[in-house]
Amino acid sequence: MPENASNGSILRAVKLSRTSGGKNVVLDVSFDVLTGSLLGVVGASGAGKSSLLRLLNRLDEPTNGTVYLDGTDYKLISPRDLRRRVGMVTQRPFFFPGDVGSNLRFGPAQRGVTISNEEIGRLLERVGLCGFAANNVSTLSGGEQQRVSLARTLANQPEVLLLDEPTSALDEESKLGIEELIRDQVQRHGLTCVMVTHDREQARRLFSHILLMEAGRVTKSGTTTEVFGA
Repeated sequence: MPENASNGSILRAVKLSRTSGGKNVVLDVSFDVLTGSLLGVVGASGAGKSSLLRLLNRLDEPTNGTVYLDGTDYKLISPRDLRRRVGMVTQRPFFFPGDVGSNLRFGPAQRGVTISNEEIGRLLERVGLCGFAANNVSTLSGGEQQRVSLARTLANQPEVLLLDEPTSALDEESKLGIEELIRDQVQRHGLTCVMVTHDREQARRLFSHILLMEAGRVTKSGTTTEVFGA
């Protein structure tokens, strides 16, 4: 099968590697992400999970290998367009000073798109924050920040969403709320997601398929039961 064959996959990593400071932070990783699925990348701190995620939209450049987005080598896509199509939600969101609505408008504005108040409202409703458009970002709780961060990424209409430990800084109630929100985006809205976590119990709750990483390599992949056992 050709490397760029989709086979139902929206995202395909092929022999992806990155060396930094003489160390292999990601080594020879290949996998497919099916359209409309939620793939978990699990491992201890330092296993290379976040480094792998950053390679998927070229926040870092691979030393070897490549990624195909909908069958196209992502090196043929401009980084700006790639990062719109493969959006990322980070562990600790960064916001511009001001209100929630202006933060949601920023990304689309960079490509000449103006989002209406109605569209802002729909995005916030989608993440469970109706009526938050005028709220100052400095007043948001941790859970609310992650919901706004997700809405801001969704404003760019991504084809794939990358989530880098999005609940690690949250209390248990907020964590479960964000998990439910992620599950909803996949099941109701058909969004394709790749999520990094070190929390195996969270992985059992959320993911049907997992990549288990150690020292930059994928050591196991398969269903949650196949990787972790019953």
